[in-house]
Amino acid sequence: MKMSRRAVIGTSAAAIAAAYGGLRLFYQPNIPTTNKGLTLKPDPRGIIDLPEGFTYHLISKTGETMADGLKLPGRPDGMACFAMPGDPKRVILTRNHEIPYDYPISAFGKGEALLDRFPRDKLYNLRPDGRPYHGGVTIAHYELGQPRVERQFLALGGTKINCAGGATPWGSWLSCEETTDIGRKPHGFVFEVPALAKGPVDPVPLKAMGRFTHEACAVDPDSGIVYMTEDQQAGLFYRFLPDVPSQLARGGKLQALAIEGMPGVDTGNVTAGLIEEGRDYRVRWIDLDNVEAPDDDLAERGHAAGAALFRRGEGMAYGHRPGARGDIFFNCTSGGAAEVGQVFRYRPAEEGGGSLQLFFESPGAGTLEYCDNLAVAPWGDLILCEDGVGDQYLRGLTPQGLVYDLARNAHGERSEFCGACFSPDGQVLFVNIQEPGFTLAIHGPWDRIRRA
Repeated sequence: MKMSRRAVIGTSAAAIAAAYGGLRLFYQPNIPTTNKGLTLKPDPRGIIDLPEGFTYHLISKTGETMADGLKLPGRPDGMACFAMPGDPKRVILTRNHEIPYDYPISAFGKGEALLDRFPRDKLYNLRPDGRPYHGGVTIAHYELGQPRVERQFLALGGTKINCAGGATPWGSWLSCEETTDIGRKPHGFVFEVPALAKGPVDPVPLKAMGRFTHEACAVDPDSGIVYMTEDQQAGLFYRFLPDVPSQLARGGKLQALAIEGMPGVDTGNVTAGLIEEGRDYRVRWIDLDNVEAPDDDLAERGHAAGAALFRRGEGMAYGHRPGARGDIFFNCTSGGAAEVGQVFRYRPAEEGGGSLQLFFESPGAGTLEYCDNLAVAPWGDLILCEDGVGDQYLRGLTPQGLVYDLARNAHGERSEFCGACFSPDGQVLFVNIQEPGFTLAIHGPWDRIRRA
């Protein structure tokens, strides 16, 4: 299922570059140190500690009034950055909001007082009492030079617990519901939001991509295949083969990964070290049926058919290899003998099912604790967002498997980092602090890290 650039209908080159252009350097030579010469300096504002020479801007905060008159929802999570076509000084941020049933700050204000400002036919689902679900996606237009948010608005509404997702090479954001609850309609789907949307989009669940506890997505631009993680202790690793590349709503085939010769293996290494770090395992893909799973048993049925288990699959990203097909990296937040995190690398292949490698397993919380969202940095490392129980860090992971600290959450709530992503020019790192609901833009001498 080869997808050439010409097959991506209606896609601007800028959007593709924004989603994938910054991921091309992961395989360049790198000679790391354990800390890359970085020492985190205390932030006098008590928001985020950064290395010397790095600065940040607090670009938005939960509860602000947006351009559409609604409130900026709480619990910002997965996020992506796209180029603004024709304007290199502006970018587009697509941002999930991981809101369950009740949360003090929703887009619709106290008592749903602002609900009339959002079209009712653009709400995916209502609760049994008639109130909307508060999850969704906001879009922010950001001026790099000012720096400031020019405009932000609610683009997807009425969904629930929109956790992570993924950018597509055709210029959209895939937003994942991390729940299989049922209101008037079932939840547990992926929704697509064009980055160039100017207002609320039609909330169309991509049902052929499966109903399960979705976490994140990553698209292989060479094939158009979408890979997906599942945030469950006994979750699967999925892929979706669309009937028409870049047109996911037209249907396709859902499959789950199995390791050759190890049917149903638990890759978590918690009870036994079955998966060796650095070893490549040949895989095959199992076809799944009844993928809307009204009984919420998709993973159970896939595992019974031989699919491998992954312990809380989380963030993922595509990394390009010059002269070859790229890789898919993904985190398992509670995997490993220490149960504090694993990073896997899946390598697609033109023939056969490809291969899976346990790229890194954290030996303890002091090294890396509960890696969640993931991004590929322009200088070649992985950026991992922690969602731990103590201090929360942004950690870097080098191709050689060494971990270093890039930032620490200095806010009193010590909430998780999430949504790390880079601007198309690689000069700005955007990230969310989920509580109290900050979106930050980080600037700094990134070449210092590249050279370290």
